[in-house]
Amino acid sequence: MKTMTVKEVEQKLGAGEQFNIIDVREVDEVKEGKIPSAIHIPLGLIEFRMHELDKNKEYIMVCRSGNRSGLAARFLESQGFSVINMLGGMMNWVGPTE
Repeated sequence: MKTMTVKEVEQKLGAGEQFNIIDVREVDEVKEGKIPSAIHIPLGLIEFRMHELDKNKEYIMVCRSGNRSGLAARFLESQGFSVINMLGGMMNWVGPTE
């Protein structure tokens, strides 16, 4: 599984790079703020909503610490998706939130 640090994601977004970000935290966690443009799909719904994703795109998976996003990344990878797990999660995110 590919990984990227929070710092790397922040730098690339700051440089204007566009990413497809999926936040797998629960609703109450996302209410505290999420990365702008991130799509919210709670981990428990990934299997049922993966039809909304495009296998021709790469996705960065995000959660609170990097554990749940790692589970989501492994699952989606096993289904043929290209994914990157953001290590450190939103606990370490200092970039903008919405």
